[in-house]
Parts: sequence; C-alpha cells; structure tokens
Amino acid sequence: MKSRPTIVLLLTVLALSLIAGAQSLADAGASSGTVAITSAGYPGLSYIRPTTETKLHSYLFDVVGPYPIAVTTLMAGINQADNTPPEWKQGVAGYSKRFGSDFGINAVTITTRYGLAQAFHEDTLYYRCDCKGVLPRFRHAMISTFTGRRGEDGHRVFSFAALVAPYAGTMTAVYGWYPSRYNAKDGFRMGNYSLLGYVSENVALEFFYTGSHSLFHRMHLNNGHGAPDPSVP
Repeated sequence: MKSRPTIVLLLTVLALSLIAGAQSLADAGASSGTVAITSAGYPGLSYIRPTTETKLHSYLFDVVGPYPIAVTTLMAGINQADNTPPEWKQGVAGYSKRFGSDFGINAVTITTRYGLAQAFHEDTLYYRCDCKGVLPRFRHAMISTFTGRRGEDGHRVFSFAALVAPYAGTMTAVYGWYPSRYNAKDGFRMGNYSLLGYVSENVALEFFYTGSHSLFHRMHLNNGHGAPDPSVP
C-alpha cells in the first residue's frame, strides 16, 4: 500500500516540524480544572489527565475529523498514482477502493489504540513538552509514540496499545479486503509505515504552532490525537 512516495511525504513532515521548532513556536501550558503533574524521571513533561468526554472527542476527531479525511484523501491519491495494489486498477472505482481501504485502516488502527488503552488504563493522548530546544522536544515526540500515561501521577509506561494498533489496522486490511496474494509479511511492512506516520504526526503536534490565530486553529486541525491545549480558546 505504501511506497517510496509515502516515505518521502512522511520525511517531509518531519523536516517541516523541525524547522517550525527552530522558529521558537509556543509551548503548551497546564489546563485549568485538570491534574497537571511533572512525571518523575522526565523533567519538564507535564501530565494532564483527560476526561471521558475528552477521550471520546479525540477518538472521533482521529477517525472522522478533517485531518484524517485529508490525509486519507492524499494517501489514496499517492496509492492511485503508484497503482497500489494494481488489482484495483485506475479510475474513479480504483480511487474509491483505495480511499475506502486507507479510511478503514485508520479506523481500525484508532479503534484498537483507544480500545486497548482503555482496557489497560492508559492515556495515549499526546502532550506537548514543557522543555525547550529542538532535540529535547524531538526526543519527547519520539518517546510519546511508544509510551502512554498511567495512574494518578501520569507516570510513563511502555504502551502495548500504541505499538499494536498500527499493525492491527494493516493486518485487518490484508486479510479483510486486500487481494489474496497479500499476507502477514505485507501487513507487517505496511504497519511499519503506519507507525512511522504516527511518529511524524507526534512531531507535527509538538512543533507546529497551534495558537488561536494559527492556520491549524482556523481549520480546526489543532487537536489530532493530542490533549487539549489550554492556550487555544
């Protein structure tokens, strides 16, 4: 499903994120009415415990919000140009299949992530780092891809939900609607690209400005799978 143009796209997102971070963009603060605690062992990383309403809103945003729809539209176009998989051919019918496939993969991935996080009592929302500097914030974004928050103090733990979810989506596609020649090896390969996409999204959430006057805010793209930013009205 994902090919070299996809890798180029993801690396471009990473590069743009680092450039944005170098321009001294604003950091998020602590939200009123929530628990904000500095995690032991990770100086500068603040925890904001989400409510059930916040998690539900984030889940719906990640599945049917403007950001996943835009990304799915773009990815389907890339797959169409790359003719992947070739069995779906070209034209409107081919694009529709690719769009539906990418949308389904994302829906299964997000549902698995939130479902397992709920079962393991984890918080897998993204929290921007209180630290300064490009490298510390980049490190924070990378760590957040594979970890979640647990307990009242929001201590970081390795997140089984975060690791499994990307592969659940692609494996479902391989055995659910992809041509029969695709197998677990293809699902694992595609899952790797999905995980790389999540890394890129975390870096974007960390470095792209999300203030009240930003383009992201006006387009309502400032939430993603991130926790609410109290600086955004």
